[in-house]
Order: sequence, then C-alpha cells, then structure tokens
Amino acid sequence: MPFDPPAAVLRTSGADGWTLAEPLTYLGRRDRFVVPAGFATDLASVPRPVLWLVPESGRYTLAAVLHDWLCTVGIRTRAVTSREADGLFRRAMREAGVPVLLRWLMWTAVRWGALADAERRPGWLLSAPGVLAISVLAAPLVLPPSLLAVPGLAVYAGLERLVSGDDGVRPWTRRRRNGSGTPR
Repeated sequence: MPFDPPAAVLRTSGADGWTLAEPLTYLGRRDRFVVPAGFATDLASVPRPVLWLVPESGRYTLAAVLHDWLCTVGIRTRAVTSREADGLFRRAMREAGVPVLLRWLMWTAVRWGALADAERRPGWLLSAPGVLAISVLAAPLVLPPSLLAVPGLAVYAGLERLVSGDDGVRPWTRRRRNGSGTPR
C-alpha cells in the first residue's frame, strides 16, 4: 500500500470540507510526501453533474487528499510542479487499485482544472494532447448523462430554496411563536 496509514482519519470542517486528523504519508518508489494533520481538503472536487460517475470519495480518496496537498503546499514549496502533482495523483490512484478508465478520466479533469488556475497553469500545454484526446474519447460517455442531470439539479436547487425560506432556516424547524412572543 502506498499510503501510511492505509486509511485516513478525517473530520468534517464545514459544509464541504474535511480536515486530516492524523498525518498521511505517501511512499512511492522514489517519492515520499507527508500530508500533516490539520490539512484541510475537499476530497475529490467533483462537479455535481458528474457525481453519478465519480463520487466525492472512493478508492481514490487518499490520492485526492495527497493531490490537494501537492497542488497547494507542494507547488508553493516547489516540491512538485503542477504536472508532477497531477501525475502523482494518477500514480497513487493506480497503486490504490482505481480502475484504469476512471483514473485517466480523473487525471484529465485535474489537468483541465490546472488550466483554470494561474498557479497550476504552467506546463499545461505539455499535457494538452493527452488531455484533449481523452476528453474527445470520453465525451460520448460522460456528457449525455451529465447534461441530463443538470435540469434535475436546477429543479432541486429551486425547490430547496423555496422550501427552506429566505432566512436559510427550513420552515419545519422554526420555532413557532404565539401572539405573546413565547414559543408554543
């Protein structure tokens, strides 16, 4: 197993965040990276329309935590480049037993993400041929179901906003008050 410990202890930290409770060490053939306890992660940053294909967590969870650390601390400290961070992500997923198609799709997604991030953009053109080829091959599989999910997500978001009320508190959890201002 490339990670020590082979499982991470995570604590929730807000609506979409997690905090590493214990250090996580990646041990590759040539690489060793330690993600410290207290590091904040969002696991796999997956757009909602493709959650049907790639849930936020799975066999790739530890690789995603490592990747989040590499893309922040690793790049800022010059321990890795953005391309190396994404390559290590793919390698760590392979070592964790993530199926080949899924790890290449996830690698493609993080390379697209690098294009949108000025700190991660350097070196993107070197990856562009592979990213574009995989994107073209994957589009017929990924786009139709994802596009079908978008209207459903929009309807759900609208209904949630309607049901929850303007103040963000669900109406069925509000304390009702009688005319005197005391709770019923």
